[in-house]
Amino acid sequence: MNAISLLKKRSLVFLSLLGLLTFTSCGGDSSNVKLEGIDGPHISLLEDNMMISMVIENMEIQGGLRYNIPKYPNSYIEISPDLQSNGTLMSISVSLDDLLDADLQGLDPQSLPGGRALPGVINGKIPAVAFSIENFHNMSVYLGPEIFGVFVPADLGIDGAIASFKYYISDTRAGTVSLVGNDADGENAGILLLLDIKGKWKKRMKKIAKKY
Repeated sequence: MNAISLLKKRSLVFLSLLGLLTFTSCGGDSSNVKLEGIDGPHISLLEDNMMISMVIENMEIQGGLRYNIPKYPNSYIEISPDLQSNGTLMSISVSLDDLLDADLQGLDPQSLPGGRALPGVINGKIPAVAFSIENFHNMSVYLGPEIFGVFVPADLGIDGAIASFKYYISDTRAGTVSLVGNDADGENAGILLLLDIKGKWKKRMKKIAKKY
């Protein structure tokens, strides 16, 4: 591939990414990226469970299912029709007890599905479990001493590129969200959310988990 062809290809990828993105304000100068066709990810705390939710607006299902996350005894993923749209709601409930479980941090380190390095991670890998559920092939849940993350497969219509953005919770930077394009085989595109769980975040989680 000559330099002109490469430049054209990169320009097309950039324009494709630009067309997918808008930013939603959290107040002040902080804003989260919004992907066209997907509402989320949103994060909330329900007692001692961290809830990560997103609505996939162009996917319609007739019924819902709940799946246990492998190796995470108190956590699950639920797929159901969204009550406020024609899309599909994905809810990921992660127990703080699981997040603080040192044994889960000892799982085999894994990269992105398909083998590409995790963006923003020094060695490109974090201990993880990989699994598939109906309509979502090659999901991953990552947990290291300082990082928790989830990878949700999604067809973004872009090839090769990985674009990462700061992710905020109530004006405070909490991690990054990345839009992962197809790999060289035209597969393994999706949304990667990586959250910082060290320092004050871990102290807060321990305090809440102890309460319940």
